Amino acid sequence: MPARKAVEFAHAPVTWRDYLELCKPRVVAVMLLTALVGMGLAQEGPPSLVLVILTMSGIALAAGSAAAVNHVMDRHIDQHMARTRGRPLPSGKLSAQQALAFAALIGVAGISLLAFWVNPLTAWLTLLSLIGYAVIYTVFLKRATPQNIVIGGVAGASPPLLGWTAVTGALEPNGLLLMLIIFAWTPPHFWALCIARREDYEKAGVPMLPVTHGEHFTRLQIMLYTLLMIATTALPFLAGMSGLIYLAGISVLNLRFLQWAWRVMRAGDDRRVPMQMFRYSIVYVMALFALLLVDHYLKFNL
Repeated sequence: MPARKAVEFAHAPVTWRDYLELCKPRVVAVMLLTALVGMGLAQEGPPSLVLVILTMSGIALAAGSAAAVNHVMDRHIDQHMARTRGRPLPSGKLSAQQALAFAALIGVAGISLLAFWVNPLTAWLTLLSLIGYAVIYTVFLKRATPQNIVIGGVAGASPPLLGWTAVTGALEPNGLLLMLIIFAWTPPHFWALCIARREDYEKAGVPMLPVTHGEHFTRLQIMLYTLLMIATTALPFLAGMSGLIYLAGISVLNLRFLQWAWRVMRAGDDRRVPMQMFRYSIVYVMALFALLLVDHYLKFNL
């Protein structure tokens, strides 16, 4: 970032939008959608509105806290990446101390809300997810291994399970199945972005798979994990959790995802195709969970 622009950022007044940006609201919004679907699938009828509001608020605050810690830990990396150097910390608008204080405040608030007003199991699982993403993934795995996304994906895959336990108060196979789908979806989703932004990660010294093993290997891994993901998305139907509406919808979504994975494999040095796949993968996961919810309520109300 040019020195003059950095000075302008540093002297700009801090607003609530800067703190909101620390929470990665777009990412949290997708997480909340999957958590809401988890709540909806956990019982025949819809959960109470009060429970939905309390659960969504607690998960949102905890996820925002983990994202803010991620901003703090990655602030030196973010300075070297074009897509992140304008964030509040590398631009100088907020200090690490301000961000950590904010993360602690909303994190404690979110976990407390879940513990006292939802149930202890959901609070503990949310706390473990927060630690998994903010500490285990961000501090250790991200800088240590190109398999960081795969190993650290457990924390990011937890929201639908959290929604499930918020309603049932128990760990159950179908709730874990929802988590498995997100876990399998994460590698092809994120590795597509890593290919599109390879130079940024290389410059920042982050050992993402395209940097350590090359793009050809990463494109192959995207295809293999796409096939694994497609297999996991069939499980809700095979387990009797969903019906033909879900099966028909997910078949169409999976064919399109497979097409994108194939195009990425054949794209050579074209970075536009991986970025297009990354964008589609976000639409894909939201549509998948919407299908699960629609299928569930139609099954019990027709």
